[in-house]
Amino acid sequence: MKSVFYEMERWECKKCIDLNKKNTLVMLQEALTDETAHLHENAEIISPFIYSDLNREVLKIFPDLKMIATRSTGFDHIDLEYCSSKGITVCNVPTYGENTVAEHVFGLILSISHNISKAINRTKKGDFSLKSLKGFDLRGKTLGVIGTGNIGRCVIQIAHGFDMKVIAYDVHPDKDIAKGLQFRYVSMDELLSRSDIITIHVPENKHTRNMISDEQLGKMKDGVVLINTARGAIVNISALIRHLASGKVLAAGLDVLPEEPAIREEAELMRSVFHKEYNLETLLSDHILLRMNNVYITPHSAFYTQEALDRIVNTTVDNISSFLNGNPKNVVNQ
Repeated sequence: MKSVFYEMERWECKKCIDLNKKNTLVMLQEALTDETAHLHENAEIISPFIYSDLNREVLKIFPDLKMIATRSTGFDHIDLEYCSSKGITVCNVPTYGENTVAEHVFGLILSISHNISKAINRTKKGDFSLKSLKGFDLRGKTLGVIGTGNIGRCVIQIAHGFDMKVIAYDVHPDKDIAKGLQFRYVSMDELLSRSDIITIHVPENKHTRNMISDEQLGKMKDGVVLINTARGAIVNISALIRHLASGKVLAAGLDVLPEEPAIREEAELMRSVFHKEYNLETLLSDHILLRMNNVYITPHSAFYTQEALDRIVNTTVDNISSFLNGNPKNVVNQ
């Protein structure tokens, strides 16, 4: 079979070499788009990363496609309905970076609570004054965790190390996990009103888009800190800007933005806007956030450690090998 990998780095290619025995392998640095798809439209297996958009029109370019091995946990970038209708098996990497992302969450929290970025930038300029650098302790603060899957649970474990109080909300609460990790499930309203810091760990879907908007932000404590390392569309960015500007939200730590792909293509921004369905209002809001002093943004890098990347590639290779052997693993469109 012909397998095409998109968004690959050189070191990743070496890890896929064993697939050569049963495959014709093509490794590309570019993301999968309607333009790059035509270069290998006879592919039977494709492996994209998170910045490839596998919408229906792109997928139609591959008439022989049998499998998609996404190198991510999320699969909202893939038209699953179309894949199921065409008998295309879609596999993901269900776990690879729960501790990795959880550590990044606390990197953002500590950057905010101790003004670390501001302090470093100031001292690099030779200014050792403490003006406006006063922070706050995490000990004794209440952390609200929205979503208690693998990442949320790792966040809770780390929070206990800081002697924080933890409350959580999940549509499917697990009482055994709550007992084992010593936290309490509460309603969403209670979590919003009681938490000093709120961190989001839910997938993006029709139920979670704009889950945090004006109404929810208005119910939060004055001076709350909001962390989002999940998906950009879960937080209504325009609403967040208003609450940041008013001081209702003290600060935000964001590893994701709604129109993140367009930001990445800023060198070709106008072409991207006219040729893709980006929301201009949201795109403008993203740019405003980038320039706000009480917003800490990282470039969707929470997962980006060597160990996590190794786990992603190893699982993807195993997914493809298992599919070729007639025993597919980690199928998300059964």
